[in-house]
Amino acid sequence: MSLHVAVLGLGYIGLPTAAILATHGHRVTGVDVSARHVEAVSQGRLPFVEPDLESQVAEAVSTGHLTAQRHATPADVFIIAVPTPFAEGYAADLSYVDAAVDGVIPHLRGGELIILESTSPPGTTQRLADRVRAARPDLSTDGSTDHNIAIAHCPERVLPGRVMVELVENDRIVGGLTPGAAARAKAIYESFCTGSIHLTDAVTAELAKLTENAFRDVNIAFANELSLISERLGVDVFELIDLANKHPRVNILQPGPGVGGHCIAVDPWFIVSAAPEQSRLIRTAREVNDHKPEHVIGQVMAAVDDIRSPVIATLGLAFKPDIDDMRESPALEITAQLAERLPAATVLAVEPNVDMLPERLSSLPNVRLASLEEVAETAQVAALLVDHREFKESRWTPDIPVIDTRGVWRGTA
Repeated sequence: MSLHVAVLGLGYIGLPTAAILATHGHRVTGVDVSARHVEAVSQGRLPFVEPDLESQVAEAVSTGHLTAQRHATPADVFIIAVPTPFAEGYAADLSYVDAAVDGVIPHLRGGELIILESTSPPGTTQRLADRVRAARPDLSTDGSTDHNIAIAHCPERVLPGRVMVELVENDRIVGGLTPGAAARAKAIYESFCTGSIHLTDAVTAELAKLTENAFRDVNIAFANELSLISERLGVDVFELIDLANKHPRVNILQPGPGVGGHCIAVDPWFIVSAAPEQSRLIRTAREVNDHKPEHVIGQVMAAVDDIRSPVIATLGLAFKPDIDDMRESPALEITAQLAERLPAATVLAVEPNVDMLPERLSSLPNVRLASLEEVAETAQVAALLVDHREFKESRWTPDIPVIDTRGVWRGTA
């Protein structure tokens, strides 16, 4: 069954979702407040890097199944995939969700389905419904009238760099405000998803996504804490973890310079804000991971302590390998902090997935985008912050001090 689907938010989740719906027979209108995103999609191009997405966007646009515009439009289904960043005190800023819902409300006539995909604190889907009812008392969201609006939460569960594969293959969780809303949302995802689709209520679905990322955050915090302990004891933490993982029931993740991205670095705080007295372990894990960038900065500053005007290379700015996404990236913040704290230094930022510095760095006079070749010739200290393919495959063997947070150049200078 072909439906008209409006996808609000053409970012790292919304655009892939819009493209895959369009290539599976639905008529899709992508909506985004960014004129740059709308222009790029309208031309069949990507406003960011994601493997295998551009061909699907180009195909969907060329066939007329996908269009893009700045404002919401009447549709059968509305999928909200907008950001939910931090507000003060690590609470969620739901203003983007509110704005998206407000844009949809004038187009509701009864019978539509609204799906919230944005990762959200428990209760956000109900908040959305309350907002609809407050503005439109002629509509219901509980199935009690013929003018019902079905509302569900279906959190994304994909890995940047593998989004187009995992959108199709991963299991999905669908939580409805009513069983009927969950069933209708399930039918949408069944049109392209080969994984199993699990139905539940909206609050459980919201908490499930947060739980998945909090679990990984706790595991990473354990690895990061091990890296601090190993440094104190003169042990190679990567060898230590490799040996410990030989046990059949142990699977420790790898340490790094911190935790980034809009999921693992953010979602656990939503649990903490929802139940602060009951989430002591999750809070502690967040604090361990949030502190790790400061530790790396200290390592770099110690390495250049006796150099008057050092040339420092920071390798990687994204929050994970082989993508251009810098949301909540510890590598980006480490680079910025080094430049700010060491104004006499030159900071060479190497990020193979972008062709210009992000705003956080472009305003700093002593930071510039550089190549690995330039780093090999001029840098006096390097900090490997992201294990991009280009770094792992490089033939450069550093003969300068290296703070290798990802274990790529273990055993070098």
